[in-house]
Amino acid sequence: QVQLVESGGGLVQAGDSLRLSCAASGRTISMYFMGWFRQAPGKERDFVAAISWRGYSTYYHPSAKGRFTISKDNAKNTVYLQMNSLKPEDTAVYYCATARNSGSWSLTQETNYDYWGQGTQVTVSS
Repeated sequence: QVQLVESGGGLVQAGDSLRLSCAASGRTISMYFMGWFRQAPGKERDFVAAISWRGYSTYYHPSAKGRFTISKDNAKNTVYLQMNSLKPEDTAVYYCATARNSGSWSLTQETNYDYWGQGTQVTVSS
């Protein structure tokens, strides 16, 4: 079993940056593809980004591509999400999770993920 703890969220202004961290324990995340999802109030949880088990391949939702960067430090058992040029519509609770299947379509599907963190709130003011 894997325990995931997200951190790094906060209240920022539009155009600012944040780096989210997802620290894992219980198992090494080098065995997993990892993903970031977000859930805005009243909306479903949506895919943001994913990274392969060695970190060589990354996948992004179009809204995140060019502004967000997912990375992975297997030695620290931690996944990161660097978010730049933040917009008010990025406001959400951000979650990291471990993926079961590594297909590019599967990585965008919430049902493909087994273990989830508790989430970290990101609020972007205009």
